[in-house]
Amino acid sequence: MFRHASQHVDSYYAHSCADRLSEHAPLQGEQRCEVLVIGGGFSGLHTALRLAEAGKRVILLEASRVAWAASGRNGGQAILGWSCDMPPLEKALGLERARRLWDGMAWAAGELRELPQRHGFDCDYRRGHLWTAVLTRRVALLHEWQEEAARKWGHRTLQFVSREQMPEWVASERYQAGLFDPEAGHLNPLKLALGLAEAFVRAGGRLHEQSRALSQQAHAGGYLVRTAQGSVQAEQLVLACNSYIDSLEPRLARRILPVGTYQIATAPLGAERAAALLPRNACVTDNQFVLDYFRRTPDHRLLFGGGCTYLGGLPQDMAAATRPFLERVFPQLAGVAIDFAWGGHIDVTRARTPDVGGEHGRYWLQGYSGHGVLPTLAAARAVSDAILGRPDELALYQQLRNPAFPFGERLAAPLEAIGKAWYRLRDYF
Repeated sequence: MFRHASQHVDSYYAHSCADRLSEHAPLQGEQRCEVLVIGGGFSGLHTALRLAEAGKRVILLEASRVAWAASGRNGGQAILGWSCDMPPLEKALGLERARRLWDGMAWAAGELRELPQRHGFDCDYRRGHLWTAVLTRRVALLHEWQEEAARKWGHRTLQFVSREQMPEWVASERYQAGLFDPEAGHLNPLKLALGLAEAFVRAGGRLHEQSRALSQQAHAGGYLVRTAQGSVQAEQLVLACNSYIDSLEPRLARRILPVGTYQIATAPLGAERAAALLPRNACVTDNQFVLDYFRRTPDHRLLFGGGCTYLGGLPQDMAAATRPFLERVFPQLAGVAIDFAWGGHIDVTRARTPDVGGEHGRYWLQGYSGHGVLPTLAAARAVSDAILGRPDELALYQQLRNPAFPFGERLAAPLEAIGKAWYRLRDYF
């Protein structure tokens, strides 16, 4: 469906990682392994690394470059929770089992902070996320989540920020209040992915870029996957392709809708000016249905995003499309130079619940719906544990129902676009 490429898009992240973009040779000839992972984004990298460290013989195939898609282009916000929030999980699983999934998310937040230290790489991790209310009537949502998070999920560190306190956090008049989470954070996602890839190779894994999986089929007690220049026979298979699953597994592809999203990076603002925008250096989102998100970078830029498209493409001029939203939040940045503007596709499910499961030695991870930095790690633990003989957590994910989009992508995308337009109008009024 989407074109793969030999190089990363011209994003701020690729610019900041220019000296670390090593290449891994394409797959050649016939290979064998215990576990084959398809997809070199967060889901695949976390799963592959955990299995390699457990002693499994693992091969990872990536159609383009490591983290070429959403994992290397996203907002870099490591926020606890899922895109669907907790009510659908509690409805499907009940309180106690949903609490087990939340515990996995809390584990992922701590694990993500420890991974760079454990494996000796830097990903510009900074602690802190501020969830804000634009509308006065939505301040109540902040209070409700603070109370529910403590009472139901054991997440007791959230701190309410009143309107009077907001200037200490964000230099904008747009926000009525906020909720600060010190367990969340923000990072450079491409640096994280490259660090995971290096750790995987050091653990004995074999990584092949420019090796698109063309077909997969059950074969000799396992699975046979073919690429343009070779094949892999594996005892177990992990599909971590997300928006790029395409025809490799149509059944999974029908359960997600690729949605375009994009963001910008300003020119360097200088340390003083950047710090004045976000004095506490927390990343920020709001609780509008069509939300804005932004954060500072170590070289004193502002990264800002929030736009999305459902009809296949991306705006021809993503910087121009984003600038009005940037200047709505920060009028003091009117006319600021924008050095980078980039986008890509995320994989959205109908209910915004993650689609993670396995059967007959084949596993899949997809459907993060635009909120995947921590969920990919939590899901990877469930899948890797199942492969290692501990299936209990994966069984919880498999109880979440993710039906196919009706009438396929051709009709689903326009319907989603209409729905998004309605919610944007509702946010506005």
